[in-house]
Amino acid sequence: MGARPLLNRRLAGLGTTIFAEMSALAAATGSINLGQGFPDTDGPREIAEAAAEAVLTGRGNQYPPGPGIPGLRTAIAEHQQRFYGLAYDPDSEVLVTAGATEAIAAALLALLEPGDEVIAFEPFYDSYAACIAMAGAVRVPLTLRQPSFRPDLDELRSLITPRTRLLLINTPHNPTGTVLTPAELAAIAELAVEHDLLVITDEVYEHLVFATGHHPIAGLPGMRERTVAISSAGKTFSFTGWKVGWVTASAPLVSAVRTAKQYLTYVSAGPFQYAVAEALHLPDGYFDALRADLLRKRDLLADGLSAAGFQVFSPEGTYFITTDITPLGEKDGLEFCRSLPERCGVVAIPNVVFYDNTEAGRSLVRFTFCKRGEVLREAVERLGRL
Repeated sequence: MGARPLLNRRLAGLGTTIFAEMSALAAATGSINLGQGFPDTDGPREIAEAAAEAVLTGRGNQYPPGPGIPGLRTAIAEHQQRFYGLAYDPDSEVLVTAGATEAIAAALLALLEPGDEVIAFEPFYDSYAACIAMAGAVRVPLTLRQPSFRPDLDELRSLITPRTRLLLINTPHNPTGTVLTPAELAAIAELAVEHDLLVITDEVYEHLVFATGHHPIAGLPGMRERTVAISSAGKTFSFTGWKVGWVTASAPLVSAVRTAKQYLTYVSAGPFQYAVAEALHLPDGYFDALRADLLRKRDLLADGLSAAGFQVFSPEGTYFITTDITPLGEKDGLEFCRSLPERCGVVAIPNVVFYDNTEAGRSLVRFTFCKRGEVLREAVERLGRL
């Protein structure tokens, strides 16, 4: 087969994800997995029963409509109106996807051409780099630096060139937990309008904000027609394996994303779409209780990490805590995470894998707190051995 690599050169360096590596390490060592971000309890029983009922009554067992079942598209549009006052036509401005990950892939593949530049907040979720590479585009990182992890808006302006096609924004931000303020969003929106840029915004943690609330950039002047907003059911309803995500955007943008999406999965999660439609109509009390529960768990783990000697950056949103291992006399987060299971029976994720600017993330390590309280308390006890 000659000297040419088997793997597309655009994907060089993007092998097995760190999540797969660390989850396998957790299983092999019997460690508590505070690495990969999935809950260890299921979401509301009535939503699980709705999925089972859909399967048993034959709803969604065959191919659902390409854009998603009408009931779910309507529920998504009603959710955007209910929480943010944003009006979307469920028939032309909502698209159901195989999780937010497919929505990100479809949006980037649809909207980018080779050579286009994409400015993304660094550290970035690992699929961003892969999807930008598959589109033949160029990622341009805007590094969020400790301790605040806030975007430098002057630096953002300086990164924009005639080749910049879009801004890829994640708020609430994984892994730092930063939630963009209305003032920051307004400044970013002004730059997008001034330079006629598209914006893709990953909002999967929209209901996991602990104080300030989530503010979609699509609601700002000049942004609705240029913003592709992405979210999913996994993080909000604790059914990450169902892989039900969605896009809301103007009709031309949804049409573009749908064109790419139909050649990825075509459709997915038929029966689960009916259940997620019901989940989106849960009362406010559900969302309030979810936040309150995670806030308690955040503080439990943050206090334990601080006591164990980590420098802790308490997140404003998501269910991740970023820490610095330097106070422990450590420097290399990847080496630290690979040794942590043997040292104390806990698995975490090294943030450096989310950076192009590796020095900025070398000593940072991410833990998740979307686990049962007793699991977190045991993890804190084990981490105390450090």
